[in-house]
Amino acid sequence: MKRIAVVTGGGRGIGRAAAEALSADGWTVVVCGRTAEVLEETTASLAGDGLPVVADVADVADVERLFDTTVEHFGRVDLLFNNAGITARPVPVDELPVDVWDRVMAVNLRGSFLCARAAFGRMRCQDPTGGRIINNGSVSATTPRPFSAPYTSSKHAITGLTKSLALDGRDLGITCGQIDIGNAASEMVVQMASGILQPDGSVQAEATMDVAHVGAAVVHMASLPPDANVLSMTVMANRMPFVGRG
Repeated sequence: MKRIAVVTGGGRGIGRAAAEALSADGWTVVVCGRTAEVLEETTASLAGDGLPVVADVADVADVERLFDTTVEHFGRVDLLFNNAGITARPVPVDELPVDVWDRVMAVNLRGSFLCARAAFGRMRCQDPTGGRIINNGSVSATTPRPFSAPYTSSKHAITGLTKSLALDGRDLGITCGQIDIGNAASEMVVQMASGILQPDGSVQAEATMDVAHVGAAVVHMASLPPDANVLSMTVMANRMPFVGRG
């Protein structure tokens, strides 16, 4: 039986790496994002079947259409990689525009909730029942960078969402885990090679890691049997200044 995965934020970076790794492992991958061209580039790079779906994860109608389309094409949903996310320019919290806070929360938290809600509903009702949700958290969820209140708050909330879903799904065959990623070389962290603000006020370059390692970690989490779950995994560039940060 085919295994069907939905990857949000799948057009670039971590999402594309995860989609490619899942496809190489035999999954059929539905790739979601807001830009058709980059989604088509991702699906063209897959080893197996793929389907691009343009959708905004912060829009409930778009999310429902994403999962309806997945079920219409493939019959079920076995995996959601809840990956779509954005960050904000680092500024003191009193200088942060409220609309920037709202947009980060809309994508990172509301979007993750809407997609998890939609996936959970399909997984609970399909035959056979069950599935797996993997939320993209961040090492910043527990160890923030300077001036990162909206991003850190959204990712801290993802940890609560993950644990709640893991509890609510365990008697239904629905597992939920979180992957916290540090300095994967995606577009979101490209500035780290030239320098990023540190807690002591200095600006320093930081080590990064190949984003393919994140894809491999997602495949490992996704490949576990229903009676096993990685509730929390951290995969990070070994030489980044994270352990002891601050």
